[in-house]
Formats: sequence, C-alpha cells, structure tokens
Amino acid sequence: IEQVIARGSVLAEKGALIADIPPANYPDTAKNTVHLGKELNAADFVIPAPANVESVRARVIGVIENQAPTRSLEATLSVTNGIVGMDSKADICQIALVERHRATGGVTNAFVSGFGYNKPCAVASTVAHDSHHMIVVGTHHDDMALAANRLAEVGGGITVFSNGVELALVELPIAGLMSDERCDVVAAKAQRMVEAMQECGCNLNNAYMQHSLLALVVIPELRISDVGLVDVTQFAKTDLFIDPAA
Repeated sequence: IEQVIARGSVLAEKGALIADIPPANYPDTAKNTVHLGKELNAADFVIPAPANVESVRARVIGVIENQAPTRSLEATLSVTNGIVGMDSKADICQIALVERHRATGGVTNAFVSGFGYNKPCAVASTVAHDSHHMIVVGTHHDDMALAANRLAEVGGGITVFSNGVELALVELPIAGLMSDERCDVVAAKAQRMVEAMQECGCNLNNAYMQHSLLALVVIPELRISDVGLVDVTQFAKTDLFIDPAA
C-alpha cells in the first residue's frame, strides 16, 4: 500500500505512519481497571486432585484453528502429590480465568489443548470476550502468576513470559482493552507478542484471537468463566473432572 488517505490528508505512506495524530484524553474511570484483590502466586494456579487417586479424567477445552467454536475434549491426566498435571505430549496445558473487575481474588483453573506450547511459559490477556476478565494460558504455574501480576501492574494488556522472563508486552491501559500509544508503536509490540508466542512453541494461525475467545460463553462447545467451566451446548456449568461412575 503506497498511501493511506483520510479526509484528504495523507496519514501513512509506504507502510509508515507520517501524520502527527494527537493522543486522545481518556477519563480516569477508564484506567486502572485490573483489580486482582491480591498478588497471585504459583499456588493460585495449582489444580488439586480428588483424594486418593493417581489419575483423573478431565474435560479439556479444544482450540480449533481459525475458528471461534471450541471442542469439548476429555483426557486422562496424572496426579502427583495430590496435584493434577498437564500433558505436554498431548498438547494439554492449563488455562485460568482471573477475576479482575471486583478484586475478588478468584481464579478458575482448567485445561486447554491446541496451542502447542512446548516450554515453560504463560500468555496472559485482559482482552477476553465478553466479560473481559483475564485469561492466562500456560505450561508453568510460576510463569502464569508472573504474567497475571504484570498485567495488574500495567493496567491491562497482553504479556508473554517464559522461564520467569517477560518476552513481550502490549500495554492496554484503557479499560484493559485499548492502547493510548501511536498505532505504529502498538503494531510493533503486537508483532513481538506474536513472535514470543511462536518462540514458546505456538504454531496456530492468529493464535491470540483464539486465546481471547476462550471465555466467550455463548459459543460452543466448552468455555471457561469466573464461575467455572461452561458447557455451551447445554448452557450450564459443568465439572472439570468426569465421574468415572457417570
């Protein structure tokens, strides 16, 4: 694209923004909207197993590339010291929805498959249609806590952590949904975010869009919410673990 013209003025040329666009003024009520209620730690993302079991049968949110719907999958996951583990060979990691509007400290934990993450990492975002709580997807509890706390610190956005190091950050301080920086600055940060997800093993096309839709509890089949997993085919809450007697 050679030029972008709006209202008779050239705004961008050969892929670069050339117009001096003054920043918008946002009210204070639109800022500082990430209220976790406490500093999170790795323990907030641990999934305890039922008593006296060596494995569990669990529901897993199955991501479908380039599509908004998910699959409701099932998997047998091992239990170690009373904690349900992930399964990297089966591409099953954890997903958490962190309540961020009323500072309840609530964290809903579950499992998700399809992102392909293959190293200790976490991706967190406060863009989470439709309620826009915080979604954290990760393979390591420490990284999940670091990512969640980082977004609380900056007032919302998207971040990628791996092995305790922040790889990318897109700040979205306006309601945790919008940036107040120039579009070229945001585009560069967003590109780095995509690259960081790929460095962690994610091979999905447009993976961040998939991430942001995992709490959209009106589209089948299985979603996560601040009250637990939702079976959208039944429009009802459902348990993370499947009763073997059922």
